[in-house]
Amino acid sequence: MNTVPNRVRVPPIVSDKTGTWRAPVAYALILAVAIGGFLLVREQGAALVAAGAPLHHDGGAPVVTGQVPLFHVLLALVVIIATARALGFLFERIAQPAVIGEVVAGILLGPSLLGRIAPDVAAYALPASVSPALSVIAQVGVILFMFMVGLELDASVVRQRARATIAISHASITLPFLLGSVMALWLYPRLATSDVPFTSFALFIGVSMSITAFPVLARILTDRGLAGTRLGVLAITCAAVDDVTAWCLLAFIVSIVHAQAGGGLVTLALAAGFVVAMIVVGRPVLARLVARRDRESELGAGTVAFVLFALLLSALATEAIGIHALFGAFLVGALVPHDTALARDLRERLHDLVVVLFLPVYFAFTGTRTQIGLVHTSSEWLICGGIVAIACIGKFGGAFVAARLTGSDNREATALGVLMNTRGLVELVVLNLGLDLGILSPTLFTMLVVMAVVTTALTSPLLALLRY
Repeated sequence: MNTVPNRVRVPPIVSDKTGTWRAPVAYALILAVAIGGFLLVREQGAALVAAGAPLHHDGGAPVVTGQVPLFHVLLALVVIIATARALGFLFERIAQPAVIGEVVAGILLGPSLLGRIAPDVAAYALPASVSPALSVIAQVGVILFMFMVGLELDASVVRQRARATIAISHASITLPFLLGSVMALWLYPRLATSDVPFTSFALFIGVSMSITAFPVLARILTDRGLAGTRLGVLAITCAAVDDVTAWCLLAFIVSIVHAQAGGGLVTLALAAGFVVAMIVVGRPVLARLVARRDRESELGAGTVAFVLFALLLSALATEAIGIHALFGAFLVGALVPHDTALARDLRERLHDLVVVLFLPVYFAFTGTRTQIGLVHTSSEWLICGGIVAIACIGKFGGAFVAARLTGSDNREATALGVLMNTRGLVELVVLNLGLDLGILSPTLFTMLVVMAVVTTALTSPLLALLRY
């Protein structure tokens, strides 16, 4: 039930040199349409008024203010891990990624089911007093997870692909982003809170529609024997570009939300300076660690300690800058060449701990915030269905059309659209960040969690129908 897969081996690909002027022109048009479309949406949404009361979020995880009995924390971890493993195993039996079962387990342990049908059991097994401790464990876990996502990123795959393929990946971002922004005009008066500006809300909804879960996608490709095929290489390449682009957009949104009185430019400048410093200073240091590991027979404790120190220091820096600790962790992982012994050893050392312990806690933490009961009227379920439909149409449509225009046949383009619609855990990370920032109301958060689960669960059955 691996959430982060083993390294996907991608064969060398010869870049397409034909149509050298067409790809840049198409890429410029995509950016122009995206920017122009969002500005039109922003203008239309300027007069909208949100109906919800302010949520008074503090922008971060709960703080442990009192002593939590160790017994209850350990009991909660036992219940969470056992339930996650059981549901993950069951979902694997029906050809679904184990991560879907683990997400469902987290939701079932929350107020949506256990808290509703057996409140006394929920209060004893997962009392409110352990929530701050679980929150801290979950936050540390997702930081380690984003580091592992960075370790999986193969920048050489992106460089090997023709510029037209990069245009495909950005088309699969642009259409869902625009559709999500337009949908924000409909959602804002109904589900937003009055302390959230429309611009931040629309940007976040657009990005949440644009996410592709690179780790879950790679796992699906590996399980179905598609990792080394033309389709697999194309999907991995597009997902890698999507991953980087979406996180850059999200960092931009977080900087806007955190900024005060024009401080967004300062935040962006500090973030850009930090990225440059990591590339100029951090990458050579990591390169020396890579060379040192290649000379050693096994990974030493000192090397692991240094990498973890760099990871935490980078996460601390981006948190202080105002673009969240996740970005710093992802950046350190991305700077370690993914096909080196160091990257492989780090993945092996961290994988079981993160997947078996930390991620189920994160899913349970998400589950306690997901209250299916908040979506109870027929109109609210219609809104939820509309969100799922827009998410599928945008992601599938953008990838399918762009793939057809660049030479894929209908079957391959359809499969690519299905794969790019996989959202998984990365979407949950984004949604939790939106809830922490106060951009999402609890009701809208629940609807978007449902969307993330449904779109990911659709991937394997649809690929089977296409005989992939």
